[in-house]
Amino acid sequence: MAQEQAKAVKAKKKKVVKQVPRAVAHILASYNNTIITVTDPNGNALGWASAGMAGFKGPKKATPYAASVVVKNLTDKIADYGVKEVTVFIKGIGQGREGAIRAFHTNGINVISINDVTPIPHNGCRAPKPRRV
Repeated sequence: MAQEQAKAVKAKKKKVVKQVPRAVAHILASYNNTIITVTDPNGNALGWASAGMAGFKGPKKATPYAASVVVKNLTDKIADYGVKEVTVFIKGIGQGREGAIRAFHTNGINVISINDVTPIPHNGCRAPKPRRV
């Protein structure tokens, strides 16, 4: 009898999910893949998805269509958090940059601002020394 009550208590226990109306989306768009992570304003990850997870292989992973599918999967994952607006940070020079941002808008999430955080070398690597013949 006691075990049945304990099982009933475990089954009734529900995970409380915090509400995050304004989140931060980090988009990494490389030549080979598109990875999107959504965090709360403190940086705690709410969910992430990539084109490889969505079933794309090879060069199709870096396409704008793959990026839109990734955003669709991600919005389904983070629906419990109640995200309404995102601030976007984009890193990389892949094709999925604009496709991912447009997909946020089509999936009902308002994009507040877009920041490009692609690393830019100021002077680059040290040049090789001149060849002596």
